[in-house]
Amino acid sequence: MKGKTRAVEPKTRRGFSLETYLASTGPARKVVEYRRGEVVFSQGDPGDDVRYIQKGAIKLSVLSRIGKEAVVAMLAPGDFFGEGALAGQSLRIGTAAAVVPSSVLIIEKEAMVRLLHEEPAFSDHFISYMLTRNMRIEADLVDQLFNSSEKRLARTLLLLARYGQTNPQRTLPKVSQETLAEMIGATRSRVNFFMNKFRKLGLIEYNGGLKINSSLLSIVLHD
Repeated sequence: MKGKTRAVEPKTRRGFSLETYLASTGPARKVVEYRRGEVVFSQGDPGDDVRYIQKGAIKLSVLSRIGKEAVVAMLAPGDFFGEGALAGQSLRIGTAAAVVPSSVLIIEKEAMVRLLHEEPAFSDHFISYMLTRNMRIEADLVDQLFNSSEKRLARTLLLLARYGQTNPQRTLPKVSQETLAEMIGATRSRVNFFMNKFRKLGLIEYNGGLKINSSLLSIVLHD
């Protein structure tokens, strides 16, 4: 007589802690410290791992065939990058560099795949992150298509400060006006003009760093 088939639950290591894993080293993962301005990986490098920012800030940029650079993202603690390796992207399509001294967890591709299959807590966290990031990319596209450079700058500053998230950081790592201009598709002179305007209105502050006030949201919401 044939027995009943029972569903097999995915194997999960007892005592797995998402927070501990992402904050520590171990088999198939290591933490690397980067100085300000140091390259984490370059466009065209082999893509054989996924990175996670423990501390600091990372700038992602792409270089065109004619040598023009475009900043595509500014990442902060809690962000993953280099995840294209999981989708068969054998070479990095952009360059990652540390904006400030940064600690980056490097997880080997095979270990990352194994985690996604075997650890529901890790898988849920990563999928949630990627979905949120995808929505952010779509919003960035709408922002570029329909909003003024002033609104784009205000929105970018709020995003860098993680406005509306659990742990906002009012004081930003040092970001040059050239970088901000590249991110919003404007000139440095326009960025300088709007930054001065925001400062005079009390929307941002310069005090040992760039501080973003929640009142900056008024620029984004203003028609």
